Amino acid sequence: MAGTDFSLLGRLGAYTLHARYPAKDTTAAARKAFLARFEREVDPDGVLAPEDRAARAAAARKAYMLRLVMRRQELREERRRSAGDGHSRGGRGTSRPPRA
Repeated sequence: MAGTDFSLLGRLGAYTLHARYPAKDTTAAARKAFLARFEREVDPDGVLAPEDRAARAAAARKAYMLRLVMRRQELREERRRSAGDGHSRGGRGTSRPPRA
């Protein structure tokens, strides 16, 4: 496969997969593991009632997502500051062209 663009092969594989199966089915195991992480975080010994564990896990998940948002804002501000000193990477901050 000399000269093959592997990113194109990856995209082809993803489109083929999603054409055959619903996205919820293909990501169910990963989603379950991701959510279980928060339950283990708030109740590592498994002593809480299921309702309490679920409520605390939901709060932990929201806190996690909020930290991601805050970190993204910090990175954007850093990028804006560095753009002011002539070191802008331009555009969306990547060398890839926008997807169609």
